[in-house]
Amino acid sequence: MQTLVVWAHPRHESFSHAVLDTAVTALVRAGHHVDVLDLYAEDYQAAMTQAEWTAYSELRAEPDATTAAHIALVCAAEQLVFIYPTWWFGLPAILKGWLERTMVPGVAFVLDEQGAVRGNLGSLRRIIGISTYGSARWYGLLIGDAGRRTISRSLRLSTPNPLRLRVGWLALHRMDTVDEDGRKAFLERVDRRLGPHRHRRAATRLLARFTRRTPLTRRNGTPIERIGDA
Repeated sequence: MQTLVVWAHPRHESFSHAVLDTAVTALVRAGHHVDVLDLYAEDYQAAMTQAEWTAYSELRAEPDATTAAHIALVCAAEQLVFIYPTWWFGLPAILKGWLERTMVPGVAFVLDEQGAVRGNLGSLRRIIGISTYGSARWYGLLIGDAGRRTISRSLRLSTPNPLRLRVGWLALHRMDTVDEDGRKAFLERVDRRLGPHRHRRAATRLLARFTRRTPLTRRNGTPIERIGDA
């Protein structure tokens, strides 16, 4: 699966970078073709220019060369993976700006003949968000998790069939106080979710459901009590 990983953290010595390394390694091991955008390393300019805003208001895109290259990756992606720290219960500014400059008319959406907005990312099949939080989970639920809503809900509407899009979320809460074992466990969770183990588990669940719910019979119509009897 063509996969685009977007990473937004300024430090390569951070735990977030360890999450990135784990995610990319797992995705490659699972057979995906992976492109990585390191927004801070690229010194990506988050602010939309006046020309871009004018084009947006006229329902067209006028990206610079860097953003145009990013848009090409987005349009080709079957899977988008976002890895970032949650700051102030939302996305880092550089990631928020990236979304504003790439998810533009003609890319993320179009207008139909009646003027209704229609999602335009026809290749996209899955979105996965991975984020670290300084606060406890209940605190984020109380205040709101704007970043997660943007990734898992708003972006869903950028596809022609939002209900068919698969969305996954991995979160590490209390980042400032979690111990080494907790961080290691989270990395292992990322590896299991994105690596080839995930496909084996899905196949196992499917087989279990099939054998549990679908009676097996021989050609003469007699039931097979156990798979081994076949």
